[in-house]
Amino acid sequence: MMPSMAFVDPRQVIGALPERPKGTIADFGCGAGYFSVEFAKAVGDEGNVIALDVLPSALDAVEGRIKTEGLRNITTKRVNLERANGSGLGPSSVDWVILKDVLFQNAKKEILVGEIFRVLRPGGHAIIMEWAPVSGGGIGPDQELRVPPEALKDLLRKAGFSDVRDLQVGAFHYGFLVTK
Repeated sequence: MMPSMAFVDPRQVIGALPERPKGTIADFGCGAGYFSVEFAKAVGDEGNVIALDVLPSALDAVEGRIKTEGLRNITTKRVNLERANGSGLGPSSVDWVILKDVLFQNAKKEILVGEIFRVLRPGGHAIIMEWAPVSGGGIGPDQELRVPPEALKDLLRKAGFSDVRDLQVGAFHYGFLVTK
C-alpha cells in the first residue's frame, strides 16, 4: 500500500531534487522501505540502496517489497543509529542519505546527525524530513516530540553541514537538502 498523497511521496521528493540521485544511498530508519524502493528504482543498476533500521519487522517489510518489486540493488541491515558509528558504514562511503521521521523519536539527535555527516562523501547529499511544527487534525506525533525547523538547522550546522536548503516534501512535513 502506498502512502497517502497528503503525506510525503518519495517520487515527488526525488522529482524535486536539483540533481538525479546516483551511487550509494543509505536510508536511515527505513521503516517499510517506501523511500528505499523508490530510490532504488531511481538509481537503477548504476547504484544501490542500503536500508537501515533497528526493527527486524521493518527490515522484513523491506525484504518483502524487494521481492515483490524484483529489485536487486537494495540490501538491508539492522543497526542502532543512536550509537556513535551506529550505521556500521564506513566514513565517506555513501553519496546520499535519507532520513524521514526519525529525529522526533530519537533521544540522541546529535549522534544521528553526526553519523549522517560521517558516512557522506564530500559533496554528498542528505534529505532530512520531519513532522512540521503544526499539522491539523491531530496527525503525527505530539507537538513536544517534533523538531522545530530552526532547531534542526542548528543541529545540521553544528554537525558540519554548511549548505542547508529547504525542500518541499508535503503538507504535514518539512524537509532540508544538505550537502557535505
